[in-house]
Amino acid sequence: MSAKLQQMNESFLSFVWQYRLYHPQLQTTDGQQLEVIHPGILNTNAGPDFANARIRLDDTLWAGNIEIHLKSADWYQHNHQNDEAFSNLILHVVFDHDRIIHDRNGLPVPTLELRGIINEDVYRRYQYYINNHHWIPCQTDIGRIRPLTMKSWLERLLIERLARKNHELETLLAHNTNNLSETFYQMLAGNFGFKVNEQPFRMLARLIPANTLAKHKSSLFQIEALLFGTSGLLSPDYHDEYPMALLNEYRFLQKKYNLVTMEKHLWKFLRLRPVNFPTIRIAQLAALVHESESMFSRIINTKSVDELRSFFTVEASQYWRTHYNFDKEVPAKPKPLGRSATDNILMNTIVRFLFFYAGHTGQAEYRDRAIDLLLALPAESNQIISHWNEIGVVAANAFESQALLELKNSYCRSRQCLRCSIGSKLLRNGEA
Repeated sequence: MSAKLQQMNESFLSFVWQYRLYHPQLQTTDGQQLEVIHPGILNTNAGPDFANARIRLDDTLWAGNIEIHLKSADWYQHNHQNDEAFSNLILHVVFDHDRIIHDRNGLPVPTLELRGIINEDVYRRYQYYINNHHWIPCQTDIGRIRPLTMKSWLERLLIERLARKNHELETLLAHNTNNLSETFYQMLAGNFGFKVNEQPFRMLARLIPANTLAKHKSSLFQIEALLFGTSGLLSPDYHDEYPMALLNEYRFLQKKYNLVTMEKHLWKFLRLRPVNFPTIRIAQLAALVHESESMFSRIINTKSVDELRSFFTVEASQYWRTHYNFDKEVPAKPKPLGRSATDNILMNTIVRFLFFYAGHTGQAEYRDRAIDLLLALPAESNQIISHWNEIGVVAANAFESQALLELKNSYCRSRQCLRCSIGSKLLRNGEA
């Protein structure tokens, strides 16, 4: 290679080996003619980088594993010579060959040096992608990607996103001693806080279990007393009759259930639209608990988007028609849970839980229902999706917008072009 390579790394060398992005005439460092019949299967776990490869050295066919390093000496730095997992190594692929290596039996390992034989155009594109300052690395080239390629990659990204988020639910379920209903309730409550107040809402749900609220299901006032009191948002300094009545009721219920009160400072109000204040969202959550029957089973067994939306057609109680905060009266206006907030809950709670429930119970129908729900919901509106729109990638529905969020956050942001189907295709001879 004529140009001096900078920022070389093993990930790129693995990419080169996997897709055969090198000059076709190969020779090992000890002069043997090398033919790559199959580069092997990339191994992302411990052990050699590629398994089940097949190569021909001169006239001999070999099957086994391939290890990739920047320098031959890295073999010894990583102590591979003493690792039984590397005993079936048939080829050592390096960028710089700086010493002969031997396997754990003392036999020399054939080595291919990639310096000088890597496709220069591929490396130049790779350097451009990982070093430019565009919003996404391939911003100037993504328009060349075929719709079918984009569609199949977005499908995989969506499944990756849901599977990744399953880990959080598995942890939450374990904390709740495998109580699915309680886990669902905590997740749903967290969604009422959206991003800004998600954690305080989750804490609130842990401190006030669903079964405690269920005992007072017939009384919206008592549900509000439990939620607002535990939240720490009630104060003896208020003058309005309603918050004082809530506080008095809470003091009684607090002793009855031995409740812990949160610190008020945990709740965020700054730079939020009043309709998103935690006071309004807590009142809406209280209304949902009050009006719903068998919340968990009803939601996971409802198939229609419109039916699910109707389930969340709730409105904060009468006091909140003229308030966003306690003791601060405003012109009267109903405070329902709006369409965008409802769709957000469907997307980030119901879909996620359906997908998780499918894996937990082994009932694939719930996974299909989660996917169908995303296909039926409109694409979300946020800063990341707006950026995708600006560069010509427009999400048709929530399925695609969720996948694009995963693409940006898990691949583009950290310049993982080698792991991305789009980046991989563009890097290999610029094909789309």
